Amino acid sequence: MDFQVVVLAGGTCKKLLPLVSKDVPKALLPVANRPVLSYVLEQLELSNLKDLIVVVEGEDAALHVGGWISNAYVDRLHVEVAAVPEDVGTAGALRAIAHHLTANDILVVSGDLVSDIPPGALAAVHRQHDAVVTTMLCSAPVSGPTESGSSGAKDKIKKPRCHNIIGLDPSKQFLLHIATGAEVEKEIRIQKSILRAVDQMEIRADLMDAHIYAFKRSVLQEVLDEKDKFRSLKEDMLPYLVRSQMKSEVLLNGAPQAKNGNEKVSSQNNQAVVSRILSNASTPSFHDLYASSNNDSSLVRRIHKCCAYIASESRYCQRLNSIQAFNDINRDVIGDASHLSGYSFSAHNNVIHPSAQLGSRTTVGPHCMLWEGSQMGDKCSVKRSVIGRHCRIGSNVKVVNSVIMNHVTIGDGCSIQGSVICSNAQLEERAVLKDCQVGAGFVVTAGSEHKGESLARK
Repeated sequence: MDFQVVVLAGGTCKKLLPLVSKDVPKALLPVANRPVLSYVLEQLELSNLKDLIVVVEGEDAALHVGGWISNAYVDRLHVEVAAVPEDVGTAGALRAIAHHLTANDILVVSGDLVSDIPPGALAAVHRQHDAVVTTMLCSAPVSGPTESGSSGAKDKIKKPRCHNIIGLDPSKQFLLHIATGAEVEKEIRIQKSILRAVDQMEIRADLMDAHIYAFKRSVLQEVLDEKDKFRSLKEDMLPYLVRSQMKSEVLLNGAPQAKNGNEKVSSQNNQAVVSRILSNASTPSFHDLYASSNNDSSLVRRIHKCCAYIASESRYCQRLNSIQAFNDINRDVIGDASHLSGYSFSAHNNVIHPSAQLGSRTTVGPHCMLWEGSQMGDKCSVKRSVIGRHCRIGSNVKVVNSVIMNHVTIGDGCSIQGSVICSNAQLEERAVLKDCQVGAGFVVTAGSEHKGESLARK
């Protein structure tokens, strides 16, 4: 497809401390022992979207991300890594690289997205409707483990979080209202021009903005230039375009793009999704009817279309934008969403690398991963957890609902529940962790007990 793709990979997000560091930016955080960015890149590759700009906040983080991409995707993708200042926001990051954008349509994807939804499906909807912006919406995720192993019964009940208030037209193709962040708690106010143009609107609170957007480049660049205070695509850019779609606040400098019904993607599954969308010849939208209803034939109403692609509820879609989300996604990708991992699970529904070593009477249960070169002593138990490369784990160690990264050393008799242990950390014998995060290189002293703490070097 003739789209230019921008992947917003972030930097060292403060909400993810101490998991992120100068050596491990957000894009390289492991999900089932793979960098989270790999999940986005492989979905783009499947949709035959291989010309990418990966935007990273901070020069050091960009060097780490660029080095990993060069090794992992040589001869597979054409990737330019662009470093931008830290904390500029998603709109600021696009503004900083706007001079690199040349295609008629721009696909913007969050680099922390773990999903099996083909990006090509969103691109097809965008082209079908000749939209100014098209956003992907998916079912809001639930939070918290189904079996805590460390929390009380009240924590075992999973509830969807309210991420956005979404207003859709009756056909569920066009976005009429979106409220995010603090706006979710406020009264719903709809532009009169939109209410005049459409008879009904469906309000949804069960959908999440997946942070995948298709933009018409001419409008994107114009708004970025004129609205230089905009920092967020989700909280500034998208609501502005939705509010103004009947009010002509946005001037369309570029000519409308021709619809293209002959695009193909490489995987058969993605090709079927895209073909089905493009073959659906739509009747005139309420935008078209509104524009043509003007009694004064000397005036033309200027409108633009804001579209939505709603993914099937059977699809998986979640962003790694918090420590809780990091835990949830790792749990899912070795559990119910194991098809995303890229690994073959054993008859016991786990993955144990051939080079890993297990001691006598040590058990690795279902929904677990034990990776290359790691060693476990005798009488250990691992449940619903991910263990990375070259870890050294003593005897009588219990690991439940946890993520242990690479080169971690764990002494005899330790108990780890609901926790994240970053690379090169050390737990001395009989240490007990419950719902903790241990930063890279930190040493947890022998016999100490910690609950709900973030442990990191100063």
